[in-house]
Formats: sequence, C-alpha cells, structure tokens
Amino acid sequence: MITPAHIQQVEQDGYTVVRQMFTLEEVETYIDHFMRLRRQGSHAGDFAGVAATESDPLKAYPRMIHMHRWDDLSLQWMLDPRIRLALTTFLGKEPLAVQTMLYFKPPGARGQALHQDNYYLRVQPGTCMAAWLALDDCDEENGCMQVVVGSHAWPVLCTIEADLSQSFTDVTVPLPPDADVRPVVMKAGDVLFFNGQLVHGSYPNTSTNRFRRSLIGHYIEGDAQQVGRWYHPALRMDGSVVELEESPGSTQCGVWVERDGTPVIEVGGINVVERGIHD
Repeated sequence: MITPAHIQQVEQDGYTVVRQMFTLEEVETYIDHFMRLRRQGSHAGDFAGVAATESDPLKAYPRMIHMHRWDDLSLQWMLDPRIRLALTTFLGKEPLAVQTMLYFKPPGARGQALHQDNYYLRVQPGTCMAAWLALDDCDEENGCMQVVVGSHAWPVLCTIEADLSQSFTDVTVPLPPDADVRPVVMKAGDVLFFNGQLVHGSYPNTSTNRFRRSLIGHYIEGDAQQVGRWYHPALRMDGSVVELEESPGSTQCGVWVERDGTPVIEVGGINVVERGIHD
C-alpha cells in the first residue's frame, strides 16, 4: 500500500495521499457514527469557530476533538494497523498517537487559514504528522485541503491575524510571493499524510449541498520527549500510555525577511532557510 513514490513525496514535498486506504463501507460507517454523535448534542472541545454568527453553519456542526478519549470507534481508527504501518514507514520509527479530530465542514462553512500543526503540538525533539481521512469526495468547491509544497523544511513560523470572513480560526502564517499553494483533491477513503511543519489549510465550502467531512489523527515521533499540554496522554500504537513532559507554552518562531532580494526565514536573527521554497 505504501510505495517508494509515497515515501519520496513525503521527503520532498512534505505530504502524500494514499488512495483508497479505507473502503467506502468503512467510510459510511464513520459518517453514520459521527453524524449520530453530532445529533446527540455537545461534547467536550466542540468548536464552531471565532466570530461565529447566528447563521454560521458551524453552529450546527462544530468540530469535534479528542474523541478517542471517550469513543471506542475513534480510538480503533486512531490506532488502525494501516495508519500505524504508513506512519512508521514515513517516520522511520513507530509513532505515538496524541489527538483525534472530526471536521464536518457543511455547505457554506468557513475554511481554516493556512497554519502549521507543530505550532500547536510543540513536539520536542522532532515534529508531528497527521493522517487526514476524507469521508467525502473533496475538491476546491467544497473546500479541500490546500498545502504549501516543501514548507515542511521551514521552522515553525510566527503567526499573524487571519481573515475571519474566510477562516473559522483567527491566526495564519505569512507566505513568500513564490509559495506553491496546491489543492489536494481526494476521494472518500483516501488518506492524506503530512508533516507537522507543512503549511496547510483550506478555503470555505462554497457548495450548496456538499459536506467535506474528515477524520484526523495527529501523531508524534516515537522518541519525542515533550508535547503541548493539550495532547496528554500520548498512546503507543498498541493503546498503552506513554508519559511525556509538557513542552513550553511558547517557543521561538521564524519570520520572513528579504536578503539580497530573496525571501529567507530568520529565527532569533539567524537565517535558517535560504530560499522561500524548499527545492
């Protein structure tokens, strides 16, 4: 299922898509399950976004988080052997599992501004990696994932304010003029794997009748010693608990500057990326 081409793309571009990793029957099971959970009422961590209006579609379909802590099906999916094999192959070591999320993204919903996952997880040493299962066919109309190719080679960037008319979250990262932002068009059952430094996000769902539901797991490198406070406890892929330290609440971040006409990233006044885009 995982080919040399997948491995090469993760190393070169920071992401890859494994097509039809889950069957359509499995996808329908997940859709039925999470739509039923959503209809049952609120759950800890539900989030409809900042600056939500009364008519905001996310009011009826807020994001769910950390479902694996109280829902068996979410835990089973998080630790699925197929995901375990893929992540172990991409990372070169078995990962630790720290988070699950479910985005419903109904018609008319805002997207999520471009960001880096490790801005939130703050893994030390190393980084995190996501497994993003498409539960619906997703394209630019219903707000598919957008990725900045090669940005996994960047450090964590300092954030700026996001456009709340387009994003349900309030921060984003600035990009150099030559950033290669690409849509990731997927079919239900496909899984997008991407590095925690990769800049990614999505635009609004402009369709009138299509959801863009996705089930997401976040994982960290197996020899990590620290992770952010919201991601404890970490789990081995057999479900056993690993005790990690809590990473600091803030760390140095990178800013774009221009040197001799070329965008570079500086952290603490030191150039760490000589070109805007990883070649």
